[in-house]
Amino acid sequence: MNISIQYAFLPHTDGEAALGFYRDILGFEVRKDVGYEGMRWLTVGPPNQQGTSIVLYPPAAEPGITDAERQTILELIAKGSYGALTLATEDLDGLFEKLQASGVDIVQEPMDQPYGVRDAAVRDPAGNLIRIDQAA
Repeated sequence: MNISIQYAFLPHTDGEAALGFYRDILGFEVRKDVGYEGMRWLTVGPPNQQGTSIVLYPPAAEPGITDAERQTILELIAKGSYGALTLATEDLDGLFEKLQASGVDIVQEPMDQPYGVRDAAVRDPAGNLIRIDQAA
């Protein structure tokens, strides 16, 4: 049996800012850009991995939540405590320099971790924590 990851979901709070990060800085391609009832879903992914995508969705679209719960979700997103993703690159230092020059919110500069990886961490425009590992 062969199982793969097709979609991962992260909330976004501003579609244009999300595109600025995922498309313009990271170089992901936009696979879908769908609007519905004033909300926007964006599907992006690395050009060399057609089968794996990130769906950036509006947290307001969560069914069955109250306004107070929605506010709590927005606060957790802004703190980086709601969604997270780990990416990998062959050139962590080069990507980090690009991210830093772009004014991205830096959480951790590249460093060797005691558990065997070299990584860095940033926040996307919504506040989601994005860790980036140096590919082996």
